[in-house]
Amino acid sequence: MQAGLTGRQLAESLSWPQSKVSKLETARQAPGAADIRAWTRVTDSESHTGDLLAALEDLDARHAQWQRVLRPGLRPHQAGLSDLDARTRRFRVFEATVVPGLLQTAGYARARLAQGVALHGATDDVDLAVHTRMARQELLYDPGKRFHFVVTEAALRLRLAAPQVMLAQLDRLMTLSTLPNVRLGVIGSQAPYLVGPWHGFWLRDDDRVLVETFSAELCLTHSREIELYGALFGRFAALAGYGRAAREILFAVAEDVATEVPRTED
Repeated sequence: MQAGLTGRQLAESLSWPQSKVSKLETARQAPGAADIRAWTRVTDSESHTGDLLAALEDLDARHAQWQRVLRPGLRPHQAGLSDLDARTRRFRVFEATVVPGLLQTAGYARARLAQGVALHGATDDVDLAVHTRMARQELLYDPGKRFHFVVTEAALRLRLAAPQVMLAQLDRLMTLSTLPNVRLGVIGSQAPYLVGPWHGFWLRDDDRVLVETFSAELCLTHSREIELYGALFGRFAALAGYGRAAREILFAVAEDVATEVPRTED
């Protein structure tokens, strides 16, 4: 409007279909960097190009769609998380429906990572991705890092893998809960929630919060968002049992899962 152009005139000057201009204006299509440069050039508003490109980069960093992230394969994403792990000193992790990646066995991880192939058509490099995720767990033995994990009992009971795999995963959690720099809390199924555990999240230091949805990975960096999730983590952590109390829940779940494991004849 400031350039005195209609949407059709703008489209013609850029050799775009007019529908593309309409979709960009109404946020039904996200612009690429080249789209922004072309738009500002034709409308004589190139002074805004830098700010718009910075906003686009921030949006991409905050909302990474899985189809784009996983297009090169599952392993590159795990490698990127390894780099982020190396820079993080304090981990606060809450999961309502799944065992946190840093605590997973190879079998459980394989079942979870296969979801990326099934849902998003990612390159099937699950074995390589599992190997990379397992290598990430070396961090748990770094005395300079601190880990506080809180999971719900429901996350332990969901059959996200075969019973044999679930049993091995529960045993792994019992072992890791004894590490000196790892604090593992389990919220029992009867815990009285004031705020519902709608989704899991990872607080990395006081810099960012990572949230996974079915469609994207969100990276939240605004101070108010970090404060909110820090307060939520405190609420959930206060509901959890630790040490012997956590292991009692783990053992009870393992006893139930064990009944589903087929018995072999001697």
